Amino acid sequence: MTTTKTPQFNYITYGTKVNAQQVERMLEHVTHQHFDNPEHAGKRRPTPICIWGLHGIGKTEMVRDFALRKGYQFTYIAPAQFEEMGDLLGMPKISQLTDNAATQFVAPDWVPKQKGPGIFLIDDVNRADDRILRGIMQLLQNYELVSWRFPEGWIIVLTANPDGGDYSVSTMDDAMLTRMMHITMEFDVKTWARWAESAGIDPRGIDFILTYPEVVTGARTTPRSLVQFFQSLETIADLRADLDLVKMLGDGCLDEATTSAFITFVNMDLDKLIAPQDILNAPNFQIMEGQIKALVDGQTKRMDILSVMMTRLTNHLLNTKEDLSDKAFTNLKAFILLDFIPNDLRLAMAQDLVNATNKSLKKLYSIPEVAKLLLAKM
Repeated sequence: MTTTKTPQFNYITYGTKVNAQQVERMLEHVTHQHFDNPEHAGKRRPTPICIWGLHGIGKTEMVRDFALRKGYQFTYIAPAQFEEMGDLLGMPKISQLTDNAATQFVAPDWVPKQKGPGIFLIDDVNRADDRILRGIMQLLQNYELVSWRFPEGWIIVLTANPDGGDYSVSTMDDAMLTRMMHITMEFDVKTWARWAESAGIDPRGIDFILTYPEVVTGARTTPRSLVQFFQSLETIADLRADLDLVKMLGDGCLDEATTSAFITFVNMDLDKLIAPQDILNAPNFQIMEGQIKALVDGQTKRMDILSVMMTRLTNHLLNTKEDLSDKAFTNLKAFILLDFIPNDLRLAMAQDLVNATNKSLKKLYSIPEVAKLLLAKM
């Protein structure tokens, strides 16, 4: 058990505190072990995994996206919506298959019908009332309830909000907790930005969060509410020309401080940072270098802006599956060797890129200045 103190509450969660990428690593390991490994596959039911975390940080979406990306079936329930045990157990019927008639339960329609591989998500499990929670225990233990059972090849994943704070949750006792493996997911700005880049979130929103990660307070401003806000901006080409509407949309999704920070971000023209694609595809990098230098290397050094641009470029490249064209690599080389980039930022970017699955990025080792930095770090 882990207790996290906030100014108001001592939140109780379980398992290691990690970012979304590391939670996926755990899911990858467990699903591979049970779905792909012939020594384990089908021999025993996998232990369910419970992912703890504050509301709105993307637990549900992460599990769903993982299942879809792996090609697994995906089904979920929200037991907080269950009003009575029949919603969990199913409806009784009289069976006539034996000499003596007996009562059996017909499985609810949310029970998977086909053999896996599949992930069954029980979302916000501790939002259910105590009676439903106790009923779920047998499902976690045996993947079955009363008259029915899950088909082979499914793993149960649960999400839960922390106990011990302001969340309206039911406390799970040790008997239930010990039927699951636990991990706690926390917001990490770089992991979120990498996901947002791949999910097509408005790049002005990504730049904003990378510039002001402290706005993600976990109250009204969460990764989920930020995505809602950024999606509402997608059709507004010039944010500065429509600030009244931008403020209304912000106030509708976020807390007041975050909306004010975003308005300031727009007024400072930080929503017009150079996009990764523009850097890689620049026909003349000398012109691009001048634009970048004007943004970050003026009388006031703006290392924060430079860091945002480098993170965006890194994430874009990590999400790119195609090999880099010669032109893109030439521009990348020219960018990473810009003389006003501090060596620590240059090294961090190079480390992320050479460790990517895209083999064309390993050509960075051919740049003597970059190779020297990487080798010195080994």
